Amino acid sequence: MAKVVAAYNAGQGKKDKVKVDVVLLSRQDTFTKETALMASKSSNMDIYWTASYNVGQYAPSLDPLDGIDTSSYFPVAVDGLKYKSKLYALPLDVSNHFLLYRTDLIEALIKDPVASAEYEKISQSVLGEARAPKDPQSWDLEDFKAMAAYFSKSDNPKSPTEYGTILQAKNLLYNTMIWNDVLWGYGGNWAKDGKANLDSSAAKKAVSLYADIYKNKWTSPDSSQAEFPETQAALQAGSAAFAIQWSAAFASLNDPAQSPQVAGKIGIAPVPGGKTHVHALAVSLNKYSKNKAASKRWLSYLATEGAMSKYAEAGGIPAMPKVLEAKASLNPAFTKVSETIAKNGYAEPVFPKTFEAYSKLAEDLSGAWVGQTPVDDALKTANTDLQELLG
Repeated sequence: MAKVVAAYNAGQGKKDKVKVDVVLLSRQDTFTKETALMASKSSNMDIYWTASYNVGQYAPSLDPLDGIDTSSYFPVAVDGLKYKSKLYALPLDVSNHFLLYRTDLIEALIKDPVASAEYEKISQSVLGEARAPKDPQSWDLEDFKAMAAYFSKSDNPKSPTEYGTILQAKNLLYNTMIWNDVLWGYGGNWAKDGKANLDSSAAKKAVSLYADIYKNKWTSPDSSQAEFPETQAALQAGSAAFAIQWSAAFASLNDPAQSPQVAGKIGIAPVPGGKTHVHALAVSLNKYSKNKAASKRWLSYLATEGAMSKYAEAGGIPAMPKVLEAKASLNPAFTKVSETIAKNGYAEPVFPKTFEAYSKLAEDLSGAWVGQTPVDDALKTANTDLQELLG
């Protein structure tokens, strides 16, 4: 952002007669400070850093962003920043998930008749039906499960990896976002007609998939404490054949300096089930700002492809498909990010306690993800807690 601010101040800002100063803290420190400023109705900051998962909470302290052109953004990124049909933030970085997988291992399996026959045998045992191995681009969640078994030494002693996958099953709010892909992939949702909907058959399937993979040792027992770094480490070390992971992970996995064992051997596919969580880090207008007109000129600049091109060049992942496609040389995942978000992206419901809901669901469900809590009991608790948060 600092580079985009500098470009604005040196160019368009002079025409707008606006100078932007930026304050950068860690994400958590920023949100903590902003919450205090909002509570005091402070005008010290004109623009707040926000995100899809807290914009509903912050909305009473923000002004709707009427009159700013949002046509260049992914619609799902914009929708995730709306509360009660009003837009309260502009997207900056966009985040989504992929299936990241070992291309060499999958290709070897598909080409080898003996290995394929073994896979069909294992899939029959796991799924109750024999399946042929196929390209991860077309996996559903049953393929994900069968492949997890095949690439685990617990079921296949000849597996080239110790585990098929690694689940991000730690009690952590960001892991709820990963699990939501499975829930949405089975046709579920947090809510239906404004009411909590975690007592659905889709929710039971989604928790059961995690529990089955964990209990059958198709993922490391350390999955109970795993999140982004542990998933990255498992893929880098070659101990897992594939994983559902954040899009930002691909660049370092494909870098020989950071990932010498697997660089050049990691493929990108949609999350099995065809759904990916999408959220955006964003910026919003302080309701109590004394510089609203100037702030909106700056925000209007940020909403241009030119500004977001500079943002991409500085290391960001802009929520604009045309920018990602034009800047694909900067990050080989950009094209896939654009394609996947446009086709498979969804945003969870936005309400004042969305952020709290992510944390509460992780607290309620993480035990069941690793088989320590009965699935039905965990979902009953989660559904009750979610309903209280929905209000």
